[in-house]
Amino acid sequence: MAGPLVETKLYRPRTRPGLVDRPRLDKRLRRRDGTGLTLVSAPAGFGKTTLVSAWAAERAAWVSLEESDQDPVTFWTYVLTALDRAAPGIAGGALVALQSGPVPIETILAGVLNELSVLPDGIDLVLDDYHLADGLEISRGMTYLLDHLPPQLHLLISTRADPALPLARLRARGELVEVRATDLRFTPDEVSSYLTTATGLELGAEAIATLEERTEGWIAALGLAALSLRGRGDTTAFIDGFAGDDRYVVDYLVDEVLDRQPEQVRRFLLETSVVDRLTGPLCDAVTGQTGGTEMLESLERQNLFVVPLDDRRQWYRYHHLFADVLRARLLAERSDIAELHQRAGQWYGDAGDTVAAVHHAVAGGDLDRAADLIELAAPALRRERQEATIRRWLDDIPDELVQRRPVLAIDFVGALMAGNEFLGVEQRLRDIERQLSGPVEALVAVDREELNRLPSAIETYRAALALVGGNPAGTIEHAALALRLAIAGDDLTISAASALSGLASWAGGDLESAHRGYASAADGLERIGHVSDVLGCSVTLADLEITQGRLRQAQATLERALELAGRQAHRLRGTSDMYVGLSRLAWERNDLDAAITYLRRAEELGEAGELPQNPYRWRVAMARIREAEGDLDGALDLLDAAVSVYVADFSPNVRPLAAVRARLLILRGELSAAQEWADGLSGDLSYLHEYEQVTSARLMMARGEDAVPLLERLRTAAEAGGRTGSLIEILVLRAVAGRDPAVLERALALAEPEGYVRVFVSEGAPVLSLLATLQRRRPGSAYLRTLLDAARRPARVSKPSTQQVLLDPLSDRELDVLRLLTSELDGPSIARELVVSLNTVRTHTKHIYTKLDVNNRRAAVRRAHQLGLLTR
Repeated sequence: MAGPLVETKLYRPRTRPGLVDRPRLDKRLRRRDGTGLTLVSAPAGFGKTTLVSAWAAERAAWVSLEESDQDPVTFWTYVLTALDRAAPGIAGGALVALQSGPVPIETILAGVLNELSVLPDGIDLVLDDYHLADGLEISRGMTYLLDHLPPQLHLLISTRADPALPLARLRARGELVEVRATDLRFTPDEVSSYLTTATGLELGAEAIATLEERTEGWIAALGLAALSLRGRGDTTAFIDGFAGDDRYVVDYLVDEVLDRQPEQVRRFLLETSVVDRLTGPLCDAVTGQTGGTEMLESLERQNLFVVPLDDRRQWYRYHHLFADVLRARLLAERSDIAELHQRAGQWYGDAGDTVAAVHHAVAGGDLDRAADLIELAAPALRRERQEATIRRWLDDIPDELVQRRPVLAIDFVGALMAGNEFLGVEQRLRDIERQLSGPVEALVAVDREELNRLPSAIETYRAALALVGGNPAGTIEHAALALRLAIAGDDLTISAASALSGLASWAGGDLESAHRGYASAADGLERIGHVSDVLGCSVTLADLEITQGRLRQAQATLERALELAGRQAHRLRGTSDMYVGLSRLAWERNDLDAAITYLRRAEELGEAGELPQNPYRWRVAMARIREAEGDLDGALDLLDAAVSVYVADFSPNVRPLAAVRARLLILRGELSAAQEWADGLSGDLSYLHEYEQVTSARLMMARGEDAVPLLERLRTAAEAGGRTGSLIEILVLRAVAGRDPAVLERALALAEPEGYVRVFVSEGAPVLSLLATLQRRRPGSAYLRTLLDAARRPARVSKPSTQQVLLDPLSDRELDVLRLLTSELDGPSIARELVVSLNTVRTHTKHIYTKLDVNNRRAAVRRAHQLGLLTR
């Protein structure tokens, strides 16, 4: 998970007064025919940012990149946030998925690209200083983005070095516009215009030509020359003596600029060059002086290469080229640079910016302080799921220091595991054990109490390694050892070990042990304030309880989680998932009005209230309701849409979507298609494959084959595993297959205390006949009357008519477009499918969004399903 956003990185830099008009470059930047990428690539000081900022539209999505953005989660968090602000709603779900754990970036980008492909207007995405973030991990996602770029998105990259992207391929296809250093060099006319504005001097044509020739139109050198020319009487002599290549030009002009500054200003410039961003109090801390705010304001007024980063004039930075030169001069002149970094690190530490504090502690050579800061920050970073930040620090801290600090070492292990970097983790765990076996006094830790929790933490990580390695028995063994070694009050480790044990037990079909593990984890997480994680555990607990046939307990679990979430000051991720779970319970009891009401509540909370699996679970839940209403086409559309938003996690996939879809195909009478799915099944009757095997039995019954032997084996397994929810369904099918009221009576005995209805009535006429037979034997049974009434009465969801909800109903063509929006087709593909132009699709999409009162594709599809607009 990325840390707090630096808002100023998302602001388009302000254009300065007196900007030179450069229509030749504006024309090149505006060229769009068939091009998805504009590359502005040139060395430092060529005016790339100024040019792009002046060109970019107000609606442009802008990101100013830094070295810290080499982390993929951080990089894509800024990019997606910028896009979402430019076109609200298109990347909200992607941001939630990105922050929630390891998800392939291609999966995240696919949904955003689909949203972009139906926007009526275009967006310019500007990535400034891309070279600072470029790397293999970033280029993988960027290449995918470029390969699938919709016409609505134009990407502009400003960089000092060509990025690791398929430029040759794009160039060959005519999909790349390039602006290079030769293009950015100022022409003589532009040099004249710039110097006249910058210096106020009316320089002669010969002087301008000389400067243009000596600087080769390099704006950074021109800017320094303009600064040096101010107040000079000997402009001709200065210009005549101005010679050398770019490097020496810069050195010469910096000498002139710095040497002409008062000593106080010169010292300030050099000392504060150690920080990337400048604010008054920070500058005071670094220089040991006062007046930093006033100095920054003065430097800006003098155009002394400071760039404001916000509208309140609180934060600034030096021009990148100027900062580079200042740092080089500082290195040459001063021996106390480490002390400057240490002062900066102390200020950042006091301000709560651990990332910057660690950076400067490392730069200042104070590695012990850096390690102290990391140890102190790690618990909060783990709670906020920012393990990627801890992982980056692993490269900064030498192994010999980590070998003396087992708490730091276990923090790094956790960061590696969170990033799915498992290679070498076991050796690191052994190294920590070796440290702990030595003299305790030789160990270094900020909080020595933390040493006591390490043996349990080691076994917890070994449990996770076993789970990843497909060894559930090993997971349970190590988790049990972790729980035995855990110290009192270490709720995080205890919860993690309990959850891992629960996952392994769940995959093995031991639901009771799985439930105990997750219940223990939820209790511990609640004690330490990890409420969002409690909601995640509650989803699993409710799923287990439903499988066990304990609907009332599942209801209590979800309602208690909702109550806990309601006590928080802000909306929590996972709240929507509770409502989706309650919808499932209402469906089981055949209360379809309540079921759809819960789904609407989940929808109202929006993407910020969702865990990563919720978009998938919501669609499956809505498909159940559509199926109950008899809208099998609408249900199938929802299941197909669920495929595109499925996000896997460590939980066993006990209800594979392919099997859910096969059941619907059976109801639709598409037995051949269902058989194609069944042909790929193994004969495994374990719990992991139980849902698939019950589906296979349904197919056998639909084909007139004898499913009784299979159902008997499934019944025996479900009884042995305590899976009463599964057993009720199996008994109902067994009763239908054998026309046996006695078997159905046993199912009724298990189902009645929990209020099951759908499991009976969804089987239609065969169950109705058996229920009628049982009612004649038990005429006083209220439960039987309820089931018979429900079976004889077609399911309906009470809802306002579409005409009442939509004051301006959708046209037939808009409905056609809306149906295709539920697919994975992008805008051009929808246009081809409907044999219309892309502009026509965009127009229809814009009208659809307006009429449905939504602002993105995903919300439009959900709203359409709620209103029943997709029923065929």
